[in-house]
Amino acid sequence: MEPVLHLGGLSPTILGSFSTHKHHIAYNWSHQSHNLHTNDRISSLFFEKCHQFQRKHKLHCGKKSRTSIVACFHPVRDTRRNKKCLTHPQNTDLPPVLPKQKKKPFPIPLKKILETSRADKKLAEKGIEKLLEPPKNGLLVPDLVPVAYEVVDAWKILIKGLSQLLHVIPVHACSECGEVHVGPTGHEIQTCHGPNSANRRSFHLWVKGSITDILLPIESYHQFDPYGTRIKHETRFDYDRIPAVVELCIQAGVELPEYPSRRRTQPIRMLGKKVIDRGGTIEPPKMPPHSEVLELDTHRALERFSCPAESDVVGIAHSTLNAYEKVRWGVGKLMRKYSVKACGYCSEVHVGPWGHNAKLCGEFKHQWRDGKHGWQDATVDEVFPPNYVWHVRDLKGPPLKSLLKRFYGKAPVVVEMCVQAGAVVPRKYRPMMRLDIVVPDNEEARLVA
Repeated sequence: MEPVLHLGGLSPTILGSFSTHKHHIAYNWSHQSHNLHTNDRISSLFFEKCHQFQRKHKLHCGKKSRTSIVACFHPVRDTRRNKKCLTHPQNTDLPPVLPKQKKKPFPIPLKKILETSRADKKLAEKGIEKLLEPPKNGLLVPDLVPVAYEVVDAWKILIKGLSQLLHVIPVHACSECGEVHVGPTGHEIQTCHGPNSANRRSFHLWVKGSITDILLPIESYHQFDPYGTRIKHETRFDYDRIPAVVELCIQAGVELPEYPSRRRTQPIRMLGKKVIDRGGTIEPPKMPPHSEVLELDTHRALERFSCPAESDVVGIAHSTLNAYEKVRWGVGKLMRKYSVKACGYCSEVHVGPWGHNAKLCGEFKHQWRDGKHGWQDATVDEVFPPNYVWHVRDLKGPPLKSLLKRFYGKAPVVVEMCVQAGAVVPRKYRPMMRLDIVVPDNEEARLVA
């Protein structure tokens, strides 16, 4: 017998295999003793086990036969992992910029969408109604009504806080593209892709920013009955446009006299994709013309709220940051149940079971679709965009340079404003802001690998 032994390190688990001219047997042996500290002792124990196994199964090798024994040691893996390191890594990549000449990826895998569609089609062919649960059947989810009210209250605090901080924290916006920068002066990073950007070598043209540059105006049509008649291109002016966050909260149970909504007591019935019983049609109540809720809209918010006192700036920053996190948390929780659709080509959002038919899309290949939107399931970032900006560490230092762009971090514009106003940086935004990276000088950047 010609033994062959391979040891990869100390481990309580030993794997062995016999191979003869007639048999090939694999054998696993686990040794739990912690007193073995040398490879010689472990190998001798392993060979003894191998011979016992050979005698037990009566494996006799002739003179011309060859038996090989291979032993290896599997390293022990520590299954205990630090959850904080997994959820909050040291550094994370900056958010990718999706190309405009391409459709957005589906948030739900296309294979799962097709499987669900085929299952609904089979039930419709058999004449079986689709089993719907709230809120898919038009009824409210009682557990989510308090969440909707919390989101509306946080939305009001967010608008008020940002309007007050705008009097203290300077915000700059590019007049040629959608870039926003929070700081005393605009940065010098050459990332502008607006008109005539080649003549400016991609430098931005900075102007004073407003609250609509911070909270991007993502609006949706308000419908009295989301399961009623679809919005057509000719009737689009018959419906009000309100923030998508507010419309989501209204459909989740928030009662606003200015924007009434139908509350069903009987569920709707669907056969496949067709609604066979929606409980009749009810005309919406007539409201006075030009009725607006100023607290829920960013229109002229800077004029409605005056400059705060210097001692109140830090408290306003903390409350604004908490309201921002509350809105993101509540929108994500509501969207797990209530349907929100987004166009796969532009920024249009519609809150409801299906999108509208207004032909307002002017993005990639809109001629092929006659201006219609390519509706798909929306994400939280599409309903409530974070609008990432470059993080400025030293407000009194020089402006950010393109040469040092890879050393800078990013953060949502609301978080950046609150941090510069004195709020504590939330833990989950630290990796993206790259606070542990030392920014070198221009001459030192060439020496960094």
